[in-house]
Amino acid sequence: MDFRSYKVPYAADERYEKRVAYFSMEFAIHQPLKIYSGGLGFLSGSHLRSAYELRQNLVGIGILWKYGYYDQARHQDQTLQVTWMEKIYSFLEDTNIKFEITVHEHPVWVKVMYLPPTTFNSAPLFLMTTDIPENDYVSQTITHRLYDANVATKVAQFILLGVGGAKLLDEIGFNPEVYHLNEAHGLSAAFYLYNKFGRKIEEVKKRLVFTTHTPEEAGNEKHDIFLCHKMSYFCGLTVEETKKLTGMPDDNQFNHSLAALRFARVANGVSQLHGEVSRLMWSKYDNICEILAITNAQNWRYWADKQLYRSREDGTDELFDDRKKWMKKRAFELVADQTGKVFDPNVFTIVWARRFAGYKRANLITRDIQRFNELMSNSKYPVQIIWAGKPYPVDYPAISEFNELVQLSKNYKNVAVLVGYELALSKRLKQAADCWLNNPRVPREASGTSGMTAAMNGAVNFSTNDGWIPEFVHHGNNGFVVPEVDYVKMSTQEQDQYDLDQLYDILQKEILPLYYDDHNTWRQIVKNGMRDVQVQFDSNRMAEEYYNLLYNKPENIENTY
Repeated sequence: MDFRSYKVPYAADERYEKRVAYFSMEFAIHQPLKIYSGGLGFLSGSHLRSAYELRQNLVGIGILWKYGYYDQARHQDQTLQVTWMEKIYSFLEDTNIKFEITVHEHPVWVKVMYLPPTTFNSAPLFLMTTDIPENDYVSQTITHRLYDANVATKVAQFILLGVGGAKLLDEIGFNPEVYHLNEAHGLSAAFYLYNKFGRKIEEVKKRLVFTTHTPEEAGNEKHDIFLCHKMSYFCGLTVEETKKLTGMPDDNQFNHSLAALRFARVANGVSQLHGEVSRLMWSKYDNICEILAITNAQNWRYWADKQLYRSREDGTDELFDDRKKWMKKRAFELVADQTGKVFDPNVFTIVWARRFAGYKRANLITRDIQRFNELMSNSKYPVQIIWAGKPYPVDYPAISEFNELVQLSKNYKNVAVLVGYELALSKRLKQAADCWLNNPRVPREASGTSGMTAAMNGAVNFSTNDGWIPEFVHHGNNGFVVPEVDYVKMSTQEQDQYDLDQLYDILQKEILPLYYDDHNTWRQIVKNGMRDVQVQFDSNRMAEEYYNLLYNKPENIENTY
């Protein structure tokens, strides 16, 4: 295949003919390709799958991580062990393209691999690596670990994604009309384009769009501007030129997201609530582009259990119940294999599984140990709970939280903590769940998509009212939600206590009695969630909205420097 004059290897639908390059640090396309950490990757993977289903003229630009994010294993006492295993992929094609970029004022060679659309039914994906003999060892390590903890290495990764990705597109002659940055990791592409188009910022703005995922300003990436300059992030611009161009004249911290919002033609948050939060959060800054909202979604064709949907549509309740019970039983074999605990498919099963981070409060339900013990020993309404998820490998509070749950689980036959939370285990745990528990502190979750795929597998969402949940859950009809109060007036401790009390009240007074005493109503809630998530939160809707609202949006470049 000739990659020097590249076109997507299928006829693009006329509605989606505009050429788009989609930059992301991680892509969760399919279990065998381990180049993702969590929600950002799950989103971009579903986006590429839907782009392929809709025949969009879009290519993905990413990085081939030699050791992936990390492999989650166990120490002798069952606590979390971070391990790094080299990944080998026979299904990637060598494009025979190599080119140089500048990192830390030195040339670094980049090799390009390719994931064809037909391999996993996704839009074409180009993956870059520096782990080749032409580079010294330090340069090779740029593509070793996703989100490397070393600051200089992380900045180098951002340069590779942005500058390297933009140069790669020139190398293959794809010539995108739109450069879409999924988060600000690839922002260095803007400086490459600035030089490419004669240092005219309006030419960059014509082509650049930006998706922000972070609902707190402090959570956005910032780095010392002098370090970024030394790392060659700004493609030859001086620090003073960069400060003037980005509108940060008095700040020695380079704010990647702020620069992205000033370079982009238009940006979007990832839920309607997040759009509001983002507009408010960035409103104190001038020259910010318009921030729309395009709610995240997941690919129904990849995630949903089709047999469960068929039995729902046929109205055969007995088959529906049998299918869900079989899905639970199959998933419980993984629980037994990892933990030695045999779970019962007839017992109400709660699953909390996603990235471990402080604000997501994985252990919230355990913080009142007396109530937790009563819940787990209730013979009238028995309960089983499963936890799973990967903390960032140097997020020691999150690792401690994971390990505390492991130790706690040793006291109960009906509590399990699993490792290896990737696409395959994620799908099995959603099939295992009767209740998908999600309890982040409001409003810290930008979107949170795990509950979407849980609903696609017959699990009922039970959540605090954050991210995508306000657009989906109708309490008691298709899920359950903690009633929102004015959290702004509460301390963190008060908010946690309120949410904990509500969680137990709703669980014990509404959810468990419905499941055990009125299963026909419970089944209808499950079916309603399956229906609503397919209509509103299939990523085909999201991918279409990106073209209609972002890519095809008329240019408005009044704010130039």
